[in-house]
Amino acid sequence: MQKMVNLSSPTLPFVLLLTFVSIFLHSKPIPAQEVEDQKEFDYISGSEKGPERWGELHKEWADCNKGDLQSPIDLLNKRVEVVTKLGKLKRSYKPCNATLKNRGHDIMLQWDGDAGSIEINGAEFELRQLHWHSPSEHTINGNRFDLEAHLVHVSADNRTAVIGVMSDIRRSDPLLSELEEKIRTSLAGNKTQENVGVIDPRHVRIGGRKYYKYLGSLTTPPCTEGVIWIINRKHAEKNARPLQPINHREIHLFSPKHRPQGQSNN
Repeated sequence: MQKMVNLSSPTLPFVLLLTFVSIFLHSKPIPAQEVEDQKEFDYISGSEKGPERWGELHKEWADCNKGDLQSPIDLLNKRVEVVTKLGKLKRSYKPCNATLKNRGHDIMLQWDGDAGSIEINGAEFELRQLHWHSPSEHTINGNRFDLEAHLVHVSADNRTAVIGVMSDIRRSDPLLSELEEKIRTSLAGNKTQENVGVIDPRHVRIGGRKYYKYLGSLTTPPCTEGVIWIINRKHAEKNARPLQPINHREIHLFSPKHRPQGQSNN
Protein backbone atom coordinates (compact mmCIF):
# COMPACT_ATOMS: atom_id res chain seq x y z
CA MET A 1 0.00 0.00 0.00
CA GLN A 2 1.32 3.43 -0.89
CA LYS A 3 1.95 5.87 1.95
CA MET A 4 -0.12 9.06 1.85
CA VAL A 5 0.35 12.44 3.53
CA ASN A 6 -2.82 13.49 5.40
CA LEU A 7 -4.12 16.62 3.67
CA SER A 8 -7.47 16.72 5.43
CA SER A 9 -6.31 18.33 8.68
CA PRO A 10 -6.61 22.12 9.24
CA THR A 11 -2.86 22.43 8.99
CA LEU A 12 -0.12 20.29 7.50
CA PRO A 13 2.11 19.39 10.49
CA PHE A 14 5.71 19.04 9.44
CA VAL A 15 8.93 19.57 11.39
CA LEU A 16 11.88 20.46 9.21
CA LEU A 17 14.75 18.28 10.33
CA LEU A 18 17.36 18.31 7.58
CA THR A 19 18.45 20.55 4.75
CA PHE A 20 20.62 19.88 1.73
CA VAL A 21 22.06 21.75 -1.22
CA SER A 22 23.16 20.23 -4.51
CA ILE A 23 25.35 21.97 -7.10
CA PHE A 24 25.65 20.62 -10.63
CA LEU A 25 29.24 21.02 -11.83
CA HIS A 26 30.18 20.77 -15.51
CA SER A 27 33.32 21.75 -17.47
CA LYS A 28 30.90 23.77 -19.62
CA PRO A 29 27.95 24.60 -17.35
CA ILE A 30 24.56 23.48 -18.72
CA PRO A 31 21.10 23.41 -17.11
CA ALA A 32 20.40 20.16 -15.23
CA GLN A 33 16.85 19.34 -16.35
CA GLU A 34 14.55 16.81 -14.72
CA VAL A 35 12.03 15.09 -16.99
CA GLU A 36 8.67 16.86 -16.73
CA ASP A 37 6.32 14.20 -18.16
CA GLN A 38 5.17 11.45 -15.74
CA LYS A 39 4.33 9.19 -18.71
CA GLU A 40 8.07 8.81 -19.34
CA PHE A 41 8.78 6.94 -16.08
CA ASP A 42 7.31 5.81 -12.75
CA TYR A 43 8.43 4.79 -9.25
CA ILE A 44 6.86 1.31 -9.14
CA SER A 45 9.40 -1.43 -8.43
CA GLY A 46 9.34 -4.06 -11.17
CA SER A 47 7.41 -1.83 -13.57
CA GLU A 48 8.47 -1.52 -17.23
CA LYS A 49 9.10 2.17 -16.47
CA GLY A 50 10.27 1.72 -12.87
CA PRO A 51 13.57 2.86 -11.28
CA GLU A 52 15.39 -0.36 -12.23
CA ARG A 53 14.64 0.31 -15.90
CA TRP A 54 15.14 4.09 -16.16
CA GLY A 55 18.57 3.73 -17.76
CA GLU A 56 17.12 1.51 -20.52
CA LEU A 57 14.24 3.78 -21.55
CA HIS A 58 16.34 6.44 -23.35
CA LYS A 59 20.03 6.46 -24.23
CA GLU A 60 20.43 9.87 -22.57
CA TRP A 61 19.21 8.27 -19.31
CA ALA A 62 22.02 5.68 -19.23
CA ASP A 63 23.53 7.14 -16.04
CA CYS A 64 20.42 6.00 -14.12
CA ASN A 65 21.66 2.38 -14.43
CA LYS A 66 25.37 2.70 -15.19
CA GLY A 67 26.45 5.71 -13.13
CA ASP A 68 28.75 5.23 -10.12
CA LEU A 69 27.76 8.45 -8.32
CA GLN A 70 23.99 8.11 -8.13
CA SER A 71 21.62 9.63 -5.55
CA PRO A 72 19.92 9.29 -3.12
CA ILE A 73 22.04 7.38 -0.59
CA ASP A 74 21.96 6.44 3.08
CA LEU A 75 24.18 8.80 5.07
CA LEU A 76 25.98 6.65 7.63
CA ASN A 77 27.68 8.16 10.67
CA LYS A 78 30.49 5.62 10.40
CA ARG A 79 31.33 6.95 6.93
CA VAL A 80 31.45 10.63 7.96
CA GLU A 81 34.63 12.70 8.10
CA VAL A 82 34.13 15.86 10.19
CA VAL A 83 35.56 19.05 8.62
CA THR A 84 35.36 22.71 9.70
CA LYS A 85 36.10 24.77 6.57
CA LEU A 86 33.32 24.06 4.05
CA GLY A 87 31.73 27.48 4.63
CA LYS A 88 28.26 28.77 5.45
CA LEU A 89 25.28 29.01 3.06
CA LYS A 90 23.82 32.50 2.50
CA ARG A 91 20.14 32.89 1.55
CA SER A 92 18.34 36.10 0.49
CA TYR A 93 14.78 35.15 -0.51
CA LYS A 94 11.79 37.48 -1.08
CA PRO A 95 8.05 37.15 -1.87
CA CYS A 96 7.09 36.63 -5.52
CA ASN A 97 4.14 35.46 -7.65
CA ALA A 98 4.05 31.69 -8.10
CA THR A 99 2.26 28.92 -9.99
CA LEU A 100 1.36 25.50 -8.58
CA LYS A 101 1.73 22.63 -11.08
CA ASN A 102 0.82 18.93 -10.91
CA ARG A 103 3.56 17.30 -12.99
CA GLY A 104 2.20 13.80 -12.45
CA HIS A 105 5.25 12.51 -10.60
CA ASP A 106 5.24 15.43 -8.14
CA ILE A 107 3.67 18.77 -7.16
CA MET A 108 5.79 21.81 -8.11
CA LEU A 109 5.59 25.43 -6.96
CA GLN A 110 7.22 27.62 -9.62
CA TRP A 111 8.11 31.25 -8.87
CA ASP A 112 7.30 33.45 -11.86
CA GLY A 113 9.72 36.31 -11.14
CA ASP A 114 12.55 37.28 -8.81
CA ALA A 115 12.14 35.25 -5.60
CA GLY A 116 15.68 35.91 -4.40
CA SER A 117 18.77 33.74 -4.36
CA ILE A 118 21.29 31.71 -2.41
CA GLU A 119 25.05 32.27 -2.33
CA ILE A 120 27.33 29.22 -2.29
CA ASN A 121 31.12 29.65 -2.23
CA GLY A 122 30.73 33.19 -3.62
CA ALA A 123 28.43 32.16 -6.50
CA GLU A 124 24.79 33.35 -6.70
CA PHE A 125 21.97 30.95 -7.60
CA GLU A 126 18.45 32.33 -8.26
CA LEU A 127 15.47 30.48 -6.78
CA ARG A 128 13.21 29.01 -9.48
CA GLN A 129 10.94 26.30 -8.05
CA LEU A 130 10.09 23.95 -5.19
CA HIS A 131 8.76 20.39 -5.42
CA TRP A 132 8.12 17.53 -2.98
CA HIS A 133 8.99 13.81 -2.71
CA SER A 134 7.16 11.36 -0.42
CA PRO A 135 8.65 9.58 1.46
CA SER A 136 12.09 11.19 1.72
CA GLU A 137 14.66 10.06 -0.83
CA HIS A 138 17.76 10.34 1.38
CA THR A 139 18.01 8.48 4.69
CA ILE A 140 20.16 9.08 7.77
CA ASN A 141 21.56 5.87 9.29
CA GLY A 142 18.73 3.98 7.59
CA ASN A 143 15.98 6.30 8.85
CA ARG A 144 13.57 7.62 6.21
CA PHE A 145 11.37 10.71 6.72
CA ASP A 146 7.81 11.45 5.58
CA LEU A 147 8.60 14.17 3.06
CA GLU A 148 11.54 15.71 1.22
CA ALA A 149 11.24 19.13 -0.47
CA HIS A 150 13.64 20.39 -3.15
CA LEU A 151 14.19 24.13 -3.75
CA VAL A 152 15.79 24.46 -7.19
CA HIS A 153 18.12 27.36 -8.04
CA VAL A 154 19.98 28.34 -11.25
CA SER A 155 23.08 30.54 -11.62
CA ALA A 156 23.86 33.02 -14.40
CA ASP A 157 26.10 30.41 -16.08
CA ASN A 158 23.35 27.74 -15.89
CA ARG A 159 24.67 25.74 -12.94
CA THR A 160 21.97 24.39 -10.67
CA ALA A 161 21.75 24.29 -6.87
CA VAL A 162 19.04 22.49 -4.91
CA ILE A 163 18.24 23.04 -1.25
CA GLY A 164 16.25 20.15 0.15
CA VAL A 165 14.23 19.85 3.35
CA MET A 166 13.39 16.51 4.97
CA SER A 167 10.44 16.46 7.39
CA ASP A 168 8.21 14.36 9.64
CA ILE A 169 4.49 14.79 10.33
CA ARG A 170 4.73 16.43 13.76
CA ARG A 171 4.64 20.23 13.63
CA SER A 172 2.97 22.88 11.52
CA ASP A 173 4.83 24.14 8.43
CA PRO A 174 3.73 27.62 7.28
CA LEU A 175 4.19 27.13 3.52
CA LEU A 176 2.40 23.77 3.34
CA SER A 177 -0.43 25.13 5.50
CA GLU A 178 -0.70 28.13 3.16
CA LEU A 179 -0.95 25.87 0.08
CA GLU A 180 -2.96 23.03 1.64
CA GLU A 181 -6.27 23.52 -0.18
CA LYS A 182 -4.66 24.09 -3.58
CA ILE A 183 -2.34 21.08 -3.17
CA ARG A 184 -5.32 18.88 -2.27
CA THR A 185 -7.17 20.08 -5.38
CA SER A 186 -4.13 19.46 -7.55
CA LEU A 187 -3.64 15.94 -6.16
CA ALA A 188 -7.28 15.17 -6.92
CA GLY A 189 -6.54 15.90 -10.57
CA ASN A 190 -8.97 18.78 -10.86
CA LYS A 191 -6.30 21.26 -11.96
CA THR A 192 -2.86 20.72 -13.47
CA GLN A 193 -1.78 24.37 -13.10
CA GLU A 194 -2.98 27.30 -10.98
CA ASN A 195 -1.66 30.76 -10.15
CA VAL A 196 -1.44 30.95 -6.34
CA GLY A 197 -0.44 34.60 -6.00
CA VAL A 198 2.49 35.90 -3.96
CA ILE A 199 4.37 33.16 -2.07
CA ASP A 200 7.22 33.94 0.33
CA PRO A 201 9.99 31.27 0.10
CA ARG A 202 11.21 32.41 3.53
CA HIS A 203 8.22 30.46 4.90
CA VAL A 204 10.19 27.29 4.16
CA ARG A 205 12.01 26.61 7.42
CA ILE A 206 15.66 26.00 6.63
CA GLY A 207 17.92 26.02 9.66
CA GLY A 208 21.02 24.64 11.26
CA ARG A 209 24.72 25.27 10.68
CA LYS A 210 25.90 21.68 10.30
CA TYR A 211 25.60 19.84 7.01
CA TYR A 212 26.75 16.70 5.22
CA LYS A 213 28.44 16.88 1.82
CA TYR A 214 28.93 14.22 -0.86
CA LEU A 215 29.10 13.87 -4.66
CA GLY A 216 25.98 12.48 -6.33
CA SER A 217 23.38 12.93 -9.08
CA LEU A 218 19.86 14.03 -9.96
CA THR A 219 17.32 11.66 -8.37
CA THR A 220 15.05 11.60 -11.44
CA PRO A 221 15.87 10.92 -15.12
CA PRO A 222 18.27 11.68 -16.72
CA CYS A 223 20.10 11.08 -13.38
CA THR A 224 22.85 13.58 -14.29
CA GLU A 225 26.00 13.11 -12.19
CA GLY A 226 28.44 15.74 -10.90
CA VAL A 227 26.05 16.90 -8.17
CA ILE A 228 27.40 18.06 -4.80
CA TRP A 229 24.83 17.26 -2.12
CA ILE A 230 24.97 19.25 1.13
CA ILE A 231 22.57 18.04 3.84
CA ASN A 232 22.09 20.19 6.94
CA ARG A 233 21.67 18.65 10.39
CA LYS A 234 19.92 20.92 12.65
CA HIS A 235 -0.37 12.56 0.80
CA ALA A 236 0.93 12.23 -2.46
CA GLU A 237 1.79 8.92 -4.12
CA LYS A 238 5.25 7.63 -3.35
CA ASN A 239 7.75 9.32 -5.65
CA ALA A 240 11.09 8.57 -4.00
CA ARG A 241 13.90 6.87 -5.91
CA PRO A 242 15.40 3.81 -4.13
CA LEU A 243 18.75 4.28 -2.36
CA GLN A 244 21.87 3.94 -4.52
CA PRO A 245 25.30 2.35 -3.76
CA ILE A 246 27.78 4.64 -1.99
CA ASN A 247 30.71 3.17 -4.02
CA HIS A 248 33.49 4.37 -1.68
CA ARG A 249 32.44 8.03 -1.90
CA GLU A 250 33.58 10.43 0.83
CA ILE A 251 30.90 11.97 3.06
CA HIS A 252 31.92 15.11 4.97
CA LEU A 253 30.13 16.65 7.94
CA PHE A 254 30.70 20.40 8.25
CA SER A 255 30.62 21.59 11.87
CA PRO A 256 31.64 25.22 12.62
CA LYS A 257 33.04 24.30 16.03
CA HIS A 258 33.83 20.60 16.11
CA ARG A 259 34.15 19.03 19.54
CA PRO A 260 35.36 15.55 20.51
CA GLN A 261 32.79 12.75 20.41
CA GLY A 262 30.49 12.76 23.41
CA GLN A 263 30.41 16.55 23.87
CA SER A 264 27.35 18.60 22.92
CA ASN A 265 27.59 20.76 19.75
CA ASN A 266 24.07 21.69 18.63
